[in-house]
Amino acid sequence: MNLPSHPAWAAGPKTTLTPDQALALLKEGNDKFITDAPYRQVNDRDRRLEIARGQTPFAVLVSCSDSRVPPELLFGRGLGELFIVRNAGNTVDTTALGSIEYAVAELGVPLVVVLGHEKCGAVDAAVKVVKENATFPGAIGQMVEPIVPAVLRAQTQPGDLLDNAVRENVRRTVNRLRTSETLFQEPLRTGKLKIVGARYDLSNGDVDFFDEG
Repeated sequence: MNLPSHPAWAAGPKTTLTPDQALALLKEGNDKFITDAPYRQVNDRDRRLEIARGQTPFAVLVSCSDSRVPPELLFGRGLGELFIVRNAGNTVDTTALGSIEYAVAELGVPLVVVLGHEKCGAVDAAVKVVKENATFPGAIGQMVEPIVPAVLRAQTQPGDLLDNAVRENVRRTVNRLRTSETLFQEPLRTGKLKIVGARYDLSNGDVDFFDEG
């Protein structure tokens, strides 16, 4: 597959990190977050001026909108380091996909993390749709629809249905990005991109990278 030939593809600096190095930085930051260890985040005036000239994030975070899941904090990162796509239920619609593609193709980001979390309200709503035939007002029902297949699959698994559905929802998105989106196939094949799935525990702060491919 040929990468985009327009000038934006070649313009500007890009991170020099490999996918594994980027993942290691996230894991290191989360370890320090869990233990309340000091972790230097570069958020001063010099950093603001630096990134005003252009951005070089090293990871895309596809995360839930939940206020209890702030990606920069739980990974100990500073200004300009994470390219964040957030919506309730960490699903990927056309707008979210375009944002991820932009980060990978235009900014050269080597890592995409799909991050679900404990007690996700959007996933719980999808569970209620399946188990109780629940309905929701406005656009909430449409927002929940893409999560329903994850709940149906999780029903066949032992253990807690909600938590299994959270993980299954992440797996479905990760698998889609790895296999169905052609823009990612070449960087995945050559090892320049990694797409992984993770779950954040609200109570202890731990991020479990349970699907690293």
